[in-house]
Amino acid sequence: MDEVQGIIPWRVQGRALALLTLPCATLAPLGITLRMTEDFTPLRGVTVIETALETMPLSPGVYRMLDAKGDALYVGKARSLKKRVVSYTQIARLPERLRRMVSETVSMEIVTTHTEAEALLLEANLIKRLKPRFNIVLRDDKSYPWLMLTEDHEYPQIAKHRGARTRKGSYYGPFASAWAVNQTVTAMQRVFLLRSCADTVFATRNRPCLLFQIRRCSAPCVERISKEDYAGLVDQAKTFLSGKGGAVQAALAAEMEAAAETLEFERAAAIRDRIRALTTVQGTDIINPASLTDADVIATWQIAGQSCVQVFFFRGGRNNGNRAFYPVHSKGEESPEILAAFVAQFYDDKPPPPLILLNHTLPEQDLIAEALTLKASTFTSDSKAGRRVEIAVPQRGEKHAVVAHAELNAREALERKLAETAGQAKLLDGVADLFGLGAPPARIEIYDNSHIMGTNAYGVMVVAGADGFNKSAYRKFSIKGAITPGDDFAMMREMLERRFARALKTEGEGPGTPSWPDIVLIDGGAGQLSATQGVFDELGVDDVKLIAIAKGPDRDAGREWFHTAGQPPFQLPPRDPVLYFLQRLRDEAHRFAITTHRAGRSKALITSELDEIAGIGPARKRALLNHFGSARGVKQAGLTDLEAVPGVSREIARKVYAHFHPGAYVEG
Repeated sequence: MDEVQGIIPWRVQGRALALLTLPCATLAPLGITLRMTEDFTPLRGVTVIETALETMPLSPGVYRMLDAKGDALYVGKARSLKKRVVSYTQIARLPERLRRMVSETVSMEIVTTHTEAEALLLEANLIKRLKPRFNIVLRDDKSYPWLMLTEDHEYPQIAKHRGARTRKGSYYGPFASAWAVNQTVTAMQRVFLLRSCADTVFATRNRPCLLFQIRRCSAPCVERISKEDYAGLVDQAKTFLSGKGGAVQAALAAEMEAAAETLEFERAAAIRDRIRALTTVQGTDIINPASLTDADVIATWQIAGQSCVQVFFFRGGRNNGNRAFYPVHSKGEESPEILAAFVAQFYDDKPPPPLILLNHTLPEQDLIAEALTLKASTFTSDSKAGRRVEIAVPQRGEKHAVVAHAELNAREALERKLAETAGQAKLLDGVADLFGLGAPPARIEIYDNSHIMGTNAYGVMVVAGADGFNKSAYRKFSIKGAITPGDDFAMMREMLERRFARALKTEGEGPGTPSWPDIVLIDGGAGQLSATQGVFDELGVDDVKLIAIAKGPDRDAGREWFHTAGQPPFQLPPRDPVLYFLQRLRDEAHRFAITTHRAGRSKALITSELDEIAGIGPARKRALLNHFGSARGVKQAGLTDLEAVPGVSREIARKVYAHFHPGAYVEG
């Protein structure tokens, strides 16, 4: 009996937090008797896994561990599913994190694939979509901007593009930010004099715009340049964007010399200015290394169990900017594992470049490179499709210097984030002390609304916590009820009823969950507080601290009054950091409310009277607006003018004319 090992679940509030493996001889003096019970959750999870193993194949694939609600706890890939998953049945050999995961597992799902590389791609896709609690998760929901040269117009346009590539053209990127792509568009205009105006603007110009005057456009809209010469500029731009800037510079130099020899000094000076602009764009140093054409430089840095990953984008020999990411992971994860998970998920929805430089060697690096090569082949419209993707960790030279620069940026960004987090924690402590909370608030929700005399009314919810503003948790509420102009109380009631009634009805979103607020902050005074408290009383919400912040009679920032139940209204000293913090929360909600209202109002304006006319769909509406320039132009057009629009028949023209001129006689 003394040789037997016992596994004991260590529980807090009914949840297994650790498992101890001790000999029975050690446990006996403590009065502990080992028994197998149905409540032994780790073994119950093992039973689930063992049952799944009975029919699990040895082929490559992806497995998912699911909890009682059907949510994914963990997503993993394997060369052999059965051989990989069987390791989860050996509880005593698993780290604490995986023991907890097994204890919560109630079912498993698998998907088989042809190769391990395909399994890796599927794993990255599922992790990014499902965000399992026990995986390293990259939170990157933003789309990246690209530079676009259109190919569906006789004078191609250069522009910034984001989203699906629905328009025919050549795309270059990605860029780290809108600022980076805007800078590139401006530089390309100076060097190649390409137009950036929309096709509708181009069609209605009758004289050159300001960009022609400042030498950033060749004015093809008014035929200041021939189609052949403009096509030459477009070819030069494509050559430059493909990484052959030296050839473009040599061609421009030869063109300048030829102009000078024929005494065309003004033309030679214009070409000289283009060469200077091109030289500025091509400047090479550690930021724009000459040895990198198309590559991504990715470096990670860890401090105190948190990580930052910096990505630098190099395309065509130019630095397209950089972006910092903060993957979610457990404190025990090491940098190579974090970097491997990041790389796999990062390229889930974007084409990988031919070269990826890292500051750590990845586990299964060759497999990841094979998977990314497979991913690159799916982007058939990309000029680099079909190339092998190489992953390297440079040890010396210019490439190593670039990686070291990215690593330095990752370290500094993480240090700044930790410093901001520490400052945020101190402010949250101050809020807890000010309003008598037992602990710093983990989630603060701020509400505001915006409208013009009750029209286009919108309410918003802004969320803040220990990491600052959580923009992914922001919510917009289009006010649907019949609102009396200026009745802000009714708008606030509708918004809060929708938010909290829905949360209370939805399993897993009520009190005690991360999505449940500790504080609700509203913009207003005692009246707003009373209206909001009435909503909470009706719904039975009694565990949320409700605070109203109102400007004083002079409406000067810094003299706000705070209203909350159980306390008389009070003010804070003008320079109090907690006051600044609460003001910032209120101002962010106000900003979000204003921008939401403006967007809704603009959308309502765009939904013009043309949408009310039978037979006018998106295509005809676009044709009419492109022809006349605006809905007002359509409204003022005569019947003959309407019939001249491409795609608009005589019958449709009569309908449009009759809609805008109900009293006029229209000949049938």
